[in-house]
Amino acid sequence: MSQAVVSLNAGMLLPVLAPAIGAAVVLVVDVAAPRLRRTHYLVALVSLVIGAVATFAGLGMGSGVVRQTLCLPGGGQCMYAGDAVASALQLAALLAAGVTLLLSWPDDKKQSTGGTAVIVSLVLAATAGATAVAGARDLGSWLVALELATLPTVALVALRGARSAISGAIALLTTALVSFALLALSAALWFTATASPFLTPAAALTAFNDPSRRPILVLAVALVIAGIGFKLSLVPFHAWTPEAYDGAPLPIAAFLAGVSKIAALAALLVVIRAIAPLGAPVLTSIAIVAAVSMTLGNIMALRQDGVVRLLAWSTVAQAGWVVMPLASVSSAAVFASGAYLLAYVLATLLAFAVVAALVQTRGAARARDLASYRGLVQDHPVLAAALGLALMSLAGLPPGVLGLVAKVTALRPVVSSE
Repeated sequence: MSQAVVSLNAGMLLPVLAPAIGAAVVLVVDVAAPRLRRTHYLVALVSLVIGAVATFAGLGMGSGVVRQTLCLPGGGQCMYAGDAVASALQLAALLAAGVTLLLSWPDDKKQSTGGTAVIVSLVLAATAGATAVAGARDLGSWLVALELATLPTVALVALRGARSAISGAIALLTTALVSFALLALSAALWFTATASPFLTPAAALTAFNDPSRRPILVLAVALVIAGIGFKLSLVPFHAWTPEAYDGAPLPIAAFLAGVSKIAALAALLVVIRAIAPLGAPVLTSIAIVAAVSMTLGNIMALRQDGVVRLLAWSTVAQAGWVVMPLASVSSAAVFASGAYLLAYVLATLLAFAVVAALVQTRGAARARDLASYRGLVQDHPVLAAALGLALMSLAGLPPGVLGLVAKVTALRPVVSSE
């Protein structure tokens, strides 16, 4: 069931417009009153709440129901579409961005004049990109939105100023440039194969049924998986992850683990839905990448002596679980992948929140050192319980019931397709 909207539907676009407008307002407020730094956070949080509320209409839509806007005249294709899955990812991105701002709030007084506004506006800009890519249906909007969700994070990592932060930012920037090159090439190949700038099943099926254009389409899909693999931290595109996480300020590391991963999966799901008619064999490589990512991520996590690096390698492992259902092309696979990502984001943000709380009580050096967590149960039982629940959820072990259910949900489409 499709419901085309020829005129501009501002309500549908509000999850994207709210953080984007919020970023602009923060910069204007900073020019007028640069010392009112907490006002920047309040403006940002209000804009995120407005965007989050706007997603509720999409969450209530039934399976297969799609709302569209920014449509071409004469009943043509639409550049923006939203359904329940897209709205859920948008809501998760907005809430994760809010958690990031709350985690950075205690550092407000340490920022130089103008520094707070820059950080807040960059977070909002990246969040706008993350929400936009979930609804983008044309190549141009899809690519621009995905890069908007990525490039501000490079500056956010570098703003810490330490040598490790610069190193992490360079690693992230290099990855972003390579990823963009692959995605731009894949977009060009998609247009060559389908003669359409829209990511739709009809365009993909037409190209796939033509033997002369089929190899071009398959190559375009392979490059998309590689390009987004960098952003999702999938093996072998993962090398930047521990470097960037460890060098970034703690709230920004949480942002990389949350909002950035939501944006990447949202971009991948747009393509997966477009190539659904091609069948599962086209995405066999996803199963291999997922298995290798889970294995290497878990092995390397066990070797870490720093909490942030442990969570970084956990991200690599969890990325494998996120994309694993997509080896089976179906609506159930899309739902399972999105559901697992939401469970992962919730558990990871909880873990980062505990580390941020320990930074305030123990100092940054001790809070990042895994060995200093011995005796945490006696010193801070509530924080210890929260961290234990987060880690058990990521591992999929009781009492982390959320993680266990998420893993079963992720496995179901793969098992049922065999």
